[in-house]
Amino acid sequence: MKRDWLIVAAALSAAVAIGAGAFGAHGASGEARELLKTGGLYQMVQAVAAVALAGRVRGAAWLMLAGAAVFAFSLYGLAIGAPRIVGAITPVGGLGMIAGWLWVAWRVRP
Repeated sequence: MKRDWLIVAAALSAAVAIGAGAFGAHGASGEARELLKTGGLYQMVQAVAAVALAGRVRGAAWLMLAGAAVFAFSLYGLAIGAPRIVGAITPVGGLGMIAGWLWVAWRVRP
């Protein structure tokens, strides 16, 4: 059976999201806790959406995963002490996620 790399990427993304959320809930405090929880939430939603869309709109699913990675990992970086300038790329990830959802809205028809 051929490996579906989109599903593999989405599963790995979901695993990272769970780890970040768990660390945010149990091992971090203050702003770091909120950054980890927010990144984990957005990353998980996009991972689940990518799995759901894998059979219909693969390009949009990849774009969602890429946007989620940029968004979430910039927040994770801030949570562990990266320079504040790292936060400047967070909106780029958000735009990627938005573009992915707009792609879905444009492509999916009854």
